[in-house]
Amino acid sequence: MKSTKDKIVELRNIRMDFDGEPVLRGINLDIHDNEFVTLLGPSGCGKTTTLRIIGGFVTPVSGDVIFEGKRINDLPPYKRNVNTIFQKYALFPHLNVYENVAFGLRVKKTPEKEILSRVVEMLELVDLEGYEKRSVNNLSGGQQQRVAIARALINNPKVLLLDEPLGALDLKLRKEMQIELKKIQQRMSITFVYVTHDQEEALTMSDTVVVMSNGIIQQIGSPQDIYNEPSNAFVADFIGESNIVSGIMRRDHLVEFCGYTFECLDSGFEESEEVDVVIRPEDITLSDASNGDVTGIRGVVETVTFKGVHYEIIVNTPEDIWIIHSTKARAVNDTVGISMTPDDIHIMKKSERPKVTRYTVNAEVEADEANK
Repeated sequence: MKSTKDKIVELRNIRMDFDGEPVLRGINLDIHDNEFVTLLGPSGCGKTTTLRIIGGFVTPVSGDVIFEGKRINDLPPYKRNVNTIFQKYALFPHLNVYENVAFGLRVKKTPEKEILSRVVEMLELVDLEGYEKRSVNNLSGGQQQRVAIARALINNPKVLLLDEPLGALDLKLRKEMQIELKKIQQRMSITFVYVTHDQEEALTMSDTVVVMSNGIIQQIGSPQDIYNEPSNAFVADFIGESNIVSGIMRRDHLVEFCGYTFECLDSGFEESEEVDVVIRPEDITLSDASNGDVTGIRGVVETVTFKGVHYEIIVNTPEDIWIIHSTKARAVNDTVGISMTPDDIHIMKKSERPKVTRYTVNAEVEADEANK
């Protein structure tokens, strides 16, 4: 998603190696003013390294880091108008909440009256009014994170970098803080660059999601674009759950997979080109096929798991294992038909990446446990 706002950070052909191993392979990225950008990807994809390069903690092997139009590759972190919040908040245990938040202003020798005003403003922003004299050691994880946010924001940075700051929180608090962080970013009108491997966090908070893998940016877009129109099989598989099956593009708007041809909305592929076909679990409709009337893909229900808002149904067909999300339960060993509309079928260039679904991963884990 391209923003009409001014670019505040530009990464140009950034390469980074550690011990001779490439970590970033020439990435290019524009980050705009007042934007909430999330770098999303699995461990080792290069997202934290990208964040540290923006913050000045790491210098790239090659490429340019541009901040508000000026190259800043050699500028140390303390001279950049950027602050960072890490997963370990690094609060000062010997200082109370007030002094932790005020620390940056005291380093700058800010007048005491201004310090008082700014600390009160920040504590109000993060809903910690009345906690000024509280020891940070006596705060909950969520409260400590709020102190870290207030301490980072009090210096009015143009960009706030957040490296998996919610990772240490329990699930309920993490969801609450997702909403709070977005509210704080909107109220402060500054740029947030957020690193996570959690897809839900990225989709919940972001204006723009940057999906990374193996030191390469796979796709940049809004949460809706990333989810509904993934650019390749990796993105489709990483953002939520997907069924990815091998297919052949017979012609524009017609694809063959699992032994049947289906109409789709995609075009521009070569005739008879091998492709990946991506279908989200929630876009599949199941029908009763026990009477033999159903034509098309048929399979047998292997497992049914209640997920609260839907059932997750695993269906085994002769060609593939399918994950389906449905509000209607099915019985194990039922024979069912699998259908979808043209709009539900997404065609990708063939990926050399082996197809791995959560189902197969879980099966491998269970097998390993059984052999111990």
